[in-house]
Amino acid sequence: MVVKKGDDTCEVFIYDPEKVERRQQELAQTKDLSQLFKVFADDTRLKILYALTQEDELCVCDVATIIGASNATASHHLRMLRNLGIAQYQKKGKMVFYSLVSDHVHHLMQEALQLKGKGMNII
Repeated sequence: MVVKKGDDTCEVFIYDPEKVERRQQELAQTKDLSQLFKVFADDTRLKILYALTQEDELCVCDVATIIGASNATASHHLRMLRNLGIAQYQKKGKMVFYSLVSDHVHHLMQEALQLKGKGMNII
């Protein structure tokens, strides 16, 4: 299917006031949600999240090795995930282990991988 310039937009500006008002009232729910999607937009953090969805917990050394980075870099990204409330950590002796706070990230990752598998056009 070939889309001509202008074919993908309305030729006249007419909107449904009831629909618009309902959705505008709900927009506050999206406040700060972009921070979550910024986490997914960073390749390194995305790799970390993927790894954490596949294991119950990983130590910082495991994460650093998986992503091919230093412990300092892995710690920086893990700390960001923790500060956003996505990951949590537990110190066991001299080791620090991270895990996801909830299964929601796992579900988001699964959905994203399914979309990709269905031929979603990734820009």
